[in-house]
Amino acid sequence: MKFGMRKPSLKKVIAARTSSARFVRHSLGFKAPRGWGWLTNPKRAAYNRVYSRTTFSVWDILKKLFGGR
Repeated sequence: MKFGMRKPSLKKVIAARTSSARFVRHSLGFKAPRGWGWLTNPKRAAYNRVYSRTTFSVWDILKKLFGGR
């Protein structure tokens, strides 16, 4: 498990937004509502919850500095 700041990766951002799996899931409507991760994949949901609480990104720092949402 990682602790501290996440390193931004432009390559991974582009890959995630242009993936064929995302396109199929969104166009066919196979998306569960927010917060249903515990039902669809509990192991991944637990990992993501811990990861998001123990790491932070460059964007989080900028939001705190400039008063973003």
